[in-house]
Amino acid sequence: MKMTEEEVKEEEISEEKLPFPNAAVVRLLRANLDKDKIIKKEVKIAVNRWLGELCEAVAKELNKTPYTTVTRYDFEKATEIYRKLEKFAEEKERILAHLEAIKKDIERLEKDLGKEEA
Repeated sequence: MKMTEEEVKEEEISEEKLPFPNAAVVRLLRANLDKDKIIKKEVKIAVNRWLGELCEAVAKELNKTPYTTVTRYDFEKATEIYRKLEKFAEEKERILAHLEAIKKDIERLEKDLGKEEA
């Protein structure tokens, strides 16, 4: 039986080396997804690769330490940007909600002052 091009590509992907055991990645995904979600193989592989890239980026930051021993402080410093991104997203949502409230106040004031909308 002849394999289609797509099946050959899937076979190549399954044979390639991933940075982490796929079972561990899938276990983490399943623990944080709804029970009825089905995770496609391509997503499992993409998450695994992304985690590998993330680990490489952190390792490059850790390597910037001038000392031979990498400490917890170095790790915290290397991963600080990722924690800040999460806080940044939360702050963005808070600001957008505040801007929406200001827009509604302006609309209400315009109506109170008799200004017609265009």
